Amino acid sequence: MRWNRMKTATVVSAAVALSLVVACGGPKATPGGGSSEGGGSTAEFNGAVNKVFNPSDKKGGTLRMAITEAWDSPDPGDTYFGLSWNLVRNYVRPLMTFKVAPGADGAKPVPDLAEAAGVPSDGAKTWTYKIRKGVKFEDGTPVTSKDVKYAVARSLDKATLPSGPTYFNDFLLDVPKGYSVYKDKALTGVAKAIETPDDQTIVFHLNKPFASFDYFAQLPSTAPVPQAKDTGAKYKEHPVSTGPYKFGTYDSNKGFTLVRNDQYDASTDPDSGRKALPDSINIAYNVNGTDIDNRLIAGDLDVDLAGTGVQAETQAKILADPKLKAHSDNVPASRLNFTVLNSQVPPLDNVNCRKAVLYAADHEGYQRAYGGPIGGDIATNLMPPLVVGAKKFDDYGFEADKNGNVEKAKAALKECGQPNGFAVNISYRADRAKEKAVAETLQQSLKKAGIILTTKPYPTGDYTKLYAGKPDFAKANKLGLIIYSWGADWGDGFGFLSQIVDSRVIRETGGNSNLGVRIPEVDAMIDKALTTTDEGARNEIWAGVDKKVMDEAGVLPGTWAKALLYRPDTLANVFSNDGQNMYDYAGIGLK
Repeated sequence: MRWNRMKTATVVSAAVALSLVVACGGPKATPGGGSSEGGGSTAEFNGAVNKVFNPSDKKGGTLRMAITEAWDSPDPGDTYFGLSWNLVRNYVRPLMTFKVAPGADGAKPVPDLAEAAGVPSDGAKTWTYKIRKGVKFEDGTPVTSKDVKYAVARSLDKATLPSGPTYFNDFLLDVPKGYSVYKDKALTGVAKAIETPDDQTIVFHLNKPFASFDYFAQLPSTAPVPQAKDTGAKYKEHPVSTGPYKFGTYDSNKGFTLVRNDQYDASTDPDSGRKALPDSINIAYNVNGTDIDNRLIAGDLDVDLAGTGVQAETQAKILADPKLKAHSDNVPASRLNFTVLNSQVPPLDNVNCRKAVLYAADHEGYQRAYGGPIGGDIATNLMPPLVVGAKKFDDYGFEADKNGNVEKAKAALKECGQPNGFAVNISYRADRAKEKAVAETLQQSLKKAGIILTTKPYPTGDYTKLYAGKPDFAKANKLGLIIYSWGADWGDGFGFLSQIVDSRVIRETGGNSNLGVRIPEVDAMIDKALTTTDEGARNEIWAGVDKKVMDEAGVLPGTWAKALLYRPDTLANVFSNDGQNMYDYAGIGLK
């Protein structure tokens, strides 16, 4: 998942046991964590980490949330941000969802729109779900299986809706390349892939076995969409609600509001754990990061929606003041902050030039940009330790040479035919102060080896759609280094690695999460892992994928992330869990 994309769970299914995490990664286990329904109401450090702080069922009030810039989209079929997958559960209901509960329980997929977990057949190549009766759209129209079929089918159109994951594109049976419901209103192109034999039954047919399909079923793109109300790229302005809230107002520059949906019937939602405590939710866009922090501390704001932690200067202030520290939570995540080395931008098409970047990088500076040790540990390879099967290795000596090794970098430059260095651009998301700090740190440290970087900031909302994630733009604009962050979609190697290192998920139309790793051997290893049913052997393959990407210097790992979140006195029933790796926005309330 992007940013914190998010998601972690550990559930063992039949043949290909996989684990899922939502949009910014989530740990299988958390230091000092576990799951606890209980909790206190006296402010204390880590008071809401995997346990409920100030438990409450009190309804009422307006939950005030803010973010520095709009994310990709509020459209459930066009979003790949962890914060969004967290928030979206307030206004739509996927087939399955992560349970609204603290700790490990919050990483378990439970039935939402579906009556029960999926029923596999044909060796896990066919999955059947029954839709709950009595669920209605916000206009009172009953939800049927056809609305779910349409929702999944529309998400396949990566030209119109470029930002969501490609799992359904990759796994559904015989979906035509470039498929679009806007050109196929009868949905004939997905006739073999998705069947709806009656209004309460939906059947998915896959091109290969996948034993953990319930994790696909919890993707926001399975939330029903009425075909007659679909407005394509504009649907984000008012997704039709099936959840406890619906859209009130929407402004692309200012944000949007959610108000209670009077057609939501809690009796049809017995398993998700949704609380729906506030009467309304206000989301403000384009608020300065430091202003967000100051307003949280002052009690003028309730939640930093991004969930990635306070700014560096605020962190220092909080940690130095025991009273402020007692209102903070240091939440770990299965997330990697990293920089892609784009092999389509010369001379980074040469592995030794890429290795020169890894040797020259200031790893301690990278960590400092994210707040030092409390913001995460120096990453020496890709998979965070909390991902199932992860193995730590340090082949480039990041921990020994925390500020870089200029001599090794210059030797690598000589090997790649660039003894005097080279010049490329480095991109980051314009509103992300931490990413800007990374760019400036790398600019300084790489310059010592003769590698000259020019910084290129781009808007977050279109970062992967139009800029860094659009291959022709990235190549034409010499984006050789692309700063990014990724959290697991699943809590094992597949869920963490596949969408950032498999070259076959790269779409020329943009909206990519793989921003430039193109290694044929890695693609072959991923295929082998998918057909390996023994969990131990499969984990070894994923560790091998990690090793191969590092051998080819496809990525500069930065930090394995943690976030320092501020918890104002205004909040009630607040907790983090292993599914969201931030506060759970479907359970939170107000004092």
